[in-house]
Amino acid sequence: MRKITEQNLMSAFAGESQAHIRYSIFMEEAKKEGFPNVARLFRAIYYAEKIHASNHFKNLSHLDGGFMTISMAGFGPGNTSKNLGIAIEGETFEIEEMYPTYINTAKFQGETGAEKSFNYAYQAEKTHAEFFKRAKKDVDSGKDIKLGDVQVCSVCGYTVEGEAPGYCPICGAIKNNFTNFKTE
Repeated sequence: MRKITEQNLMSAFAGESQAHIRYSIFMEEAKKEGFPNVARLFRAIYYAEKIHASNHFKNLSHLDGGFMTISMAGFGPGNTSKNLGIAIEGETFEIEEMYPTYINTAKFQGETGAEKSFNYAYQAEKTHAEFFKRAKKDVDSGKDIKLGDVQVCSVCGYTVEGEAPGYCPICGAIKNNFTNFKTE
């Protein structure tokens, strides 16, 4: 694998891994503050971030040994409103800067596996950012987000509210590949 794409995969893996853990922590804070639907949203999206990290990791299976990573992941715990703001900033960075650059580099270098992994994450992050924006607006008004069942594609991390589609619009996975985070 070409070195720049390889390093981008390592950085993306690190960032998605941190997002997975960060959203787990944010979920607990939302529960404590009485926002059960925001907590469920963080739970669904931390599952999606794990999928992104796992996809990137699989593309690095050729590596032997340990490597340092730089993730550019956001950090800074706070209340649920602040945590949603951090989540929005992180997803926006991935959508506007990180993944477009990584996708173009992988494409230029002919690294199709990495390009596919980056594209899956890039497309899914767009849905995550929109969910977090909705949630922040409601939380800032003192309300929990109104949220139906949340479905996450276990292949690419695409996230949708309501019924799972017959086929994932990002990766084409069939409906059975969606995990449902049900309304409680």
